[in-house]
Amino acid sequence: MLATTGLLVVLGALLLASALDATRYLAEHVVAGCPGPAEQCRAVNAALTQRYGLVYQAVLGILPLLGPALVGAFWGAPLIGREFERGTNKLAWTQSVSVRRWLGVKVGLLAVLVVAAGLALSAMVGAWLSVFDDVVGPAFSNAGLFNLVGVAAAAWWLFAFTLGVAVSTIVRRTLAAMAVTFAVIALVFPVMVFARDAYAEPLRASYTEYQAILDQGAILTGNVWTDTSGREIADPPSALCPPAPGEADTEAGQRKRDSCLAGQGYLATVEYHPASRFWRFQWTQAAILAVSTALLGAVAFSWTLRRRQ
Repeated sequence: MLATTGLLVVLGALLLASALDATRYLAEHVVAGCPGPAEQCRAVNAALTQRYGLVYQAVLGILPLLGPALVGAFWGAPLIGREFERGTNKLAWTQSVSVRRWLGVKVGLLAVLVVAAGLALSAMVGAWLSVFDDVVGPAFSNAGLFNLVGVAAAAWWLFAFTLGVAVSTIVRRTLAAMAVTFAVIALVFPVMVFARDAYAEPLRASYTEYQAILDQGAILTGNVWTDTSGREIADPPSALCPPAPGEADTEAGQRKRDSCLAGQGYLATVEYHPASRFWRFQWTQAAILAVSTALLGAVAFSWTLRRRQ
């Protein structure tokens, strides 16, 4: 608990210092509408990225996965595993406190603290994003940020904690439980990231709206071609609208070909999830993790009671 509190304090100080310094830097290098996606903001965005590259790496690349892994390994795995290793569970079970109450109080108290810590992390990252969101991109389309804001961080931390507890009741060795918890979270996390596309049916838009959709922070899931009769096809006939020499692999050549194909009835559309679905996806992911947490908690209780008998 002290180590986690210290980690949050250090992380909060790092985020606060970088945000205050970035605010000062932007005040000294005033460019209208920056930071942001506009062309004139490239220099400002690049300067901020260079100045705070380590902060970006910690927040976007390491913390989303490492945070839950550390909670599961250092909060959850030792909670019951160390009791079994040292035999202190036998002393506790000979007292007037029932096994259910013994386990419920231990797990329940720390679960509340884990959720509070996850929400504190979410609040800190959210405040930091008020300065950097136009540089690092919207949280909805950034998989790392998505799992650090809203209710996702708390849901992940609670899931990881309960996973560590469940594994430790089965393995009964602290180090082994920590290793298994790390491995399971490392497998589950990318699966959940890729599963976001299935949380809702994607919308469709024409290629002319492509850039606007990206600027709004949408998640692009794919593209679809339709022929003259409106049927979906893999790709238009290659003989139609051949590119001019030297333009086959250029953006200008692709736009000309798309325009030519549209004139002949072949339309290209993109499939996407709009940024307005942020909270819908947050609560969907939190519900999935909550159900998994409940199942893991049931495993931990049933396995402990079985060992008691």
